[in-house]
Amino acid sequence: MSSTISLAEISNNPNCMDDYDPNAMSVAKARQFIKQFLSPVTETELLPLRESLGRVLAVGILSPSNVPNYDNSAMDGYAFNAKDIAVASPTRLRVIGTAFAGKAFNGSVASGECIRIMTGAAMPRGADTVVVQEKVMLENISQENHYITLADAPKPRMNVRYTGEDLQQGQTVLASGHLMRPADLGLIASLGIAHVQVYRKLRVAFFSTGDELVSLGNTLETGQVYDSNRYTLHGMLSKLGVEIIDLGAIADDPTLLEETLLKAAKQADVVITSGGVSVGEADYMKLLLAKHGQVMFWKIAMKPGRPLAYGKIGSAHYFGLPGNPVAVMVTFYQFVREAMLRLMGQPSPAPLPMFQVECTQAIKKLTGRTEFQRGVLFTDLNGDWRVKPTGAQGSALLSSMSLANCFIVLDEAVGNLDAGALVRVQVLDGVV
Repeated sequence: MSSTISLAEISNNPNCMDDYDPNAMSVAKARQFIKQFLSPVTETELLPLRESLGRVLAVGILSPSNVPNYDNSAMDGYAFNAKDIAVASPTRLRVIGTAFAGKAFNGSVASGECIRIMTGAAMPRGADTVVVQEKVMLENISQENHYITLADAPKPRMNVRYTGEDLQQGQTVLASGHLMRPADLGLIASLGIAHVQVYRKLRVAFFSTGDELVSLGNTLETGQVYDSNRYTLHGMLSKLGVEIIDLGAIADDPTLLEETLLKAAKQADVVITSGGVSVGEADYMKLLLAKHGQVMFWKIAMKPGRPLAYGKIGSAHYFGLPGNPVAVMVTFYQFVREAMLRLMGQPSPAPLPMFQVECTQAIKKLTGRTEFQRGVLFTDLNGDWRVKPTGAQGSALLSSMSLANCFIVLDEAVGNLDAGALVRVQVLDGVV
């Protein structure tokens, strides 16, 4: 695939790329086509560390010091020099003091001596090994005179956390493009860093299209449906931590659709619509996109979610999703989610987790297309993972997405499957 061909060239002359076929595109090929035209936002902002959760680092974090910045004990026990470990008989050492975390022992450990040491306490001069307290016998000769005996001595340098063992000064801790998670907040805080440079939030505008759509709170007439797509899109976008611009449900009026599309493109980095890109629907959206943008229309070899559009409207990226509720969610997770993470500044977003398990029920499927059937992952009585379909798989059955915690991913070569067949599952819990 050539990276020198522009989106405008493809949209105006599809034949300029041998492997581009807007009427028959595989899922993998469609992902690749989208990927090559994605450039992340460039504007950044400096945020207090606590406010950076879910944001993407614009500048990598370098460790300003060694972590830990001093040798310290990894256990509660006794610190001594490994040279004192006796070869032929148990080792007996005199206890000369105690070291606490935050309060070091003020002195040195000589041959034949040790100190009582707590987890995190600095190792004293002359000591290089710690024996855990459970493996010593304590002998109290007097109130000031204590000895320990090591019947089972540790290996030299055991149970010690050494300077720079975790991080060394100047080491890259988190690279630019890293999506901040809870553990990262603690990691950066441990370095004494209070602010981080992140990419600004991606601005995403979306709206639904169709005369049949009715907003919540109104009474449905025959032929009308409530606009559920805006609610699922809002939920999926919220999970990504973007700035959301909801422009509502727009009737099939060319003037109103044009105004809304142009308004969205001016306000946002990404515009998402649902409905209006399927064969047989009103052609207003297609005409408007051809007039104002550079858009590739595809018929993806997948179910649900066959119709999909990607392109640019002005400087905004555009995704035209199908109108069926399940198809909206499937195409979002298979195409839009990864694209948005790249636009947010992640160079290589982690894919949705996928692994192979046994399916407990038979599955009907035609070859020649990839299917994303909704499934439920569960553990059997032996604790082994299994999966079963949620039931009917129609693209209008939004209840199947509510029941599911995974997609059962069946590629183009897969046909009907018997119960007990191994299938790939794409985990949704924690993502959706």
